[in-house]
Amino acid sequence: MNEYYKEALEINDELVANRRMFHNYAETGFELPQTISLVMKKLTEYGLKPYLVGKSGVSCTLGQSGKTILLRADMDALPMKEKTGLDFAATNGNCHSCGHDCHTTMLLGAAKLLKQNENKLKGTVKFMFQPAEELLAGANDMIAAGILENPKVDAAMGMHIKVGHENSNFGSITYAKGTALYSGDAVRITITGKNAHGSTPEKGVDAINIAAHVVISLQEIIAREIPCTEHAVLIVGKIQGGDTVNTLAGNAVIEASIRATTQESRSFLKKRIKEISENVAETFRGQAIVEFVYGIGPLYNNPTFSEEIASYCKEICTEEKVKEIPTACGTEDFTSIAEQVPSVMLNLGAGSIKEGYTYSMHNPNMIVDEEILPLGTALYAHCATKYLENNL
Repeated sequence: MNEYYKEALEINDELVANRRMFHNYAETGFELPQTISLVMKKLTEYGLKPYLVGKSGVSCTLGQSGKTILLRADMDALPMKEKTGLDFAATNGNCHSCGHDCHTTMLLGAAKLLKQNENKLKGTVKFMFQPAEELLAGANDMIAAGILENPKVDAAMGMHIKVGHENSNFGSITYAKGTALYSGDAVRITITGKNAHGSTPEKGVDAINIAAHVVISLQEIIAREIPCTEHAVLIVGKIQGGDTVNTLAGNAVIEASIRATTQESRSFLKKRIKEISENVAETFRGQAIVEFVYGIGPLYNNPTFSEEIASYCKEICTEEKVKEIPTACGTEDFTSIAEQVPSVMLNLGAGSIKEGYTYSMHNPNMIVDEEILPLGTALYAHCATKYLENNL
């Protein structure tokens, strides 16, 4: 058995206890006071010197001079009421239904193991405990605050648990080389018309009618303007407009999301959404203002670095457990790190449908197999150690 995995199994009770505290805290966005406090307390107990980075990120380093690898975990929960019925379930209206409580726990565990084995390191490990991944904002905030400098980061590794899928078997490790995840952008289209009574429609400009034409017109982008060799998604998730049943609406708001596998397609989608919305509104004597509320580009896993990290994973797991997979349709703000340094995001299976884990990420009923915590802890520690050993 791998030595790090053996040591991680020996601290399993501590890992579970930490994870359950994070799970119960379930804080969101940048507002993570209890989570940050526990992270910094534990890192200090382990002999490290944690410090705040940006609005509410936490970092620390250990090791020797040489190359620097960054290990990243996100800490924030989702603003949805938990329905798991667990004894340690969150009661504040939020929910750790994306596994960030596990990520934070595993990286804390890795920090403990790496500190205990610091003399074996041939370089520096930098830890990144990140807020606001669900807002696609936390990574950029920490980058702006200098997380990739002093010491300068040479490579970065992230890990995300996967549960409730056919291919999320316990202990499986999957990764994509090249584009790993789609881009994601939220779009708000505000349409302004003119109110009028239903008996005199000629005196008004119907914002709801404009909104309907905009929604239909936007569908043509995917159907007729994106090459068949590329993949992109555009959905309208929300429309609001009007005030009363017997008047033409003077206002309407459309909220949509777009996803793409390349920056080129992402930019094209944004351009055409703006052009179509503005022109359709003008055709019907109204006005449309298009805002891109937040977003992130596609996640790119460096192929060479991905293969290197996968080879280290195979030293802990059996080779058949580690598999390359195609691009997935989700989004991740680890993208911002991957745009700066060679990076890889791994998926760690924590329970499949056939293993009895039927609820997937972002479902308030989601439950994970806590026995995954020692494995994730060992993977972080082992991969960092081997990278530094082989990249002097």
